Amino acid sequence: MSRTSSLVLGLACMAALAGCTRGVTSTPGEAPNLENYVADVRAREAEALPALPVMQQFETFEYAAQGMRDPFSDAWVSADGGNQLRPDPDRRKEPLEAFPLDSLDMVGTIGGGAGAVALVMGPDKVTYRVRPGVYMGQSDGRVTGVREDGIELIELVPDGAGGWLERPASLALDDR
Repeated sequence: MSRTSSLVLGLACMAALAGCTRGVTSTPGEAPNLENYVADVRAREAEALPALPVMQQFETFEYAAQGMRDPFSDAWVSADGGNQLRPDPDRRKEPLEAFPLDSLDMVGTIGGGAGAVALVMGPDKVTYRVRPGVYMGQSDGRVTGVREDGIELIELVPDGAGGWLERPASLALDDR
């Protein structure tokens, strides 16, 4: 059985290889169409190439900031930890400093003008009176102004380099 199968396999391989030789030329005169095509291509006149586009001249720029402060160095921070802003650790905390600023709701005002007092409701559902100079929020926010439609304050936030920055914030009147 194995001799018969090897004989059949050998004949199948020979038939497959015999089929591959059809169409392959071994002498130069057997492919006149190919020779004629090559002669026609060589006889053609070469086409002109399109003109190259004109290159734009770019304006040069000279970077001359060697004398300026390097924004990536810590040399601009003073040795005592930045600017002189910092929260007062000895100041007694006020009730509204226990809550984040976004959890407080301004619900109204009393009075008007420079003597206006804002009414702020905390998450504990207690209403507090707020005047300029009062602290509220967890970022040492000091109230700088009270208007009929909102409260303006300045918060002290860390600047990431050991110092503190003043950041303006506001609390708008809740229209509910």
